[in-house]
Amino acid sequence: MNKNYYAVLMAGGVGSRFWPVSTTDNPKQFHDMLGTGDTLIQKTFARLNRFVPTENILILTNERYNDLVLKQLPDVKQEQVVLEPAMRNTAPCILYAALKIQKMNPNGVMIVAPSDHWIEDEQAFENDVKTCFEKCEKEEVLCTLGIQPTYPNTGFGYIEYQKEGGVPLKKVAQFREKPDLETAKDFLDQGNFLWNAGIFIWSVRTIVNAFKKHQGSQFDLFESGLSCYNTNEEQAFIAENYPKAENVSIDYAILENSKSIYTLPATFDWNDLGTWGALYEKLDKDEAENAVVNGQPLLIDAKGNMIRSAKNKIVVVDGLEDYIIVDKDDVLLIYPKSKQQDIKKVRGQVQEKFGDQYA
Repeated sequence: MNKNYYAVLMAGGVGSRFWPVSTTDNPKQFHDMLGTGDTLIQKTFARLNRFVPTENILILTNERYNDLVLKQLPDVKQEQVVLEPAMRNTAPCILYAALKIQKMNPNGVMIVAPSDHWIEDEQAFENDVKTCFEKCEKEEVLCTLGIQPTYPNTGFGYIEYQKEGGVPLKKVAQFREKPDLETAKDFLDQGNFLWNAGIFIWSVRTIVNAFKKHQGSQFDLFESGLSCYNTNEEQAFIAENYPKAENVSIDYAILENSKSIYTLPATFDWNDLGTWGALYEKLDKDEAENAVVNGQPLLIDAKGNMIRSAKNKIVVVDGLEDYIIVDKDDVLLIYPKSKQQDIKKVRGQVQEKFGDQYA
């Protein structure tokens, strides 16, 4: 296993569209959403651990999830859990992690990956990442894995790449915001657009230099703590200075400004598992297209439903079609699949009416 390979697992999100299973105190990455016996963060860690040494995997998460990380990933040591004392989007935490890795190994190359995505062909994923690692070791470039669109999705950002034949890694022309439906259809017709999966690969030297060039004040803030990183003084420095960081995404801070970005069209199937509907697409279904996780169903005249309950709980459904049915502790959700994007809003309404403990 290559000692220069590092991974940074992004595990700080709340996953509010998966409410009521995903809550502020226990978000979706720490749940077995697919009913496989492993949580999403456990599956992601194992996928990266195929080619990245255990000790070279850092977990970026919020302070409140520290104990959850250590419980679910017993091979991880406390110093590998990089804690954010405040929510500041993706750019600050990536810079922070990159500086920590650079101090450990200036020759390191790193992948930044969300902890809650579904990837089936793990060998193909490994091959794609290694292809990018090899380019990043030789050249001062930033790489991203792009997903071949299967339909005009309006919920993802897109990567537009330059059309040039014969090369696996394509030069990125620009990143495009989430489009409306007609624009998304046009992207697919053009044939040189990929979904932005938020999976990035670069050398620590290149990404640190990119921050120095494009985000000077952010770089100065985190670079001032270099002597503290990977020591007992790190926590105090971060507690004082991290909240001062600008709240900005890595896409906006670095990727939209850089001229040396390449994308590799992924050779593996991918799903961001962003909604109950996305999860439904990946689950086995019965003859009436119902997907059930954990429960023991008795379904009568029920079609196309996404059902999740406690293990072994008997679930009787009659006459419902295309609904999300989630039974968790003291919250029961029965909601049309067609309105799944509104679950985040409903969660907020429940929180306001009944209290934070339900959100």
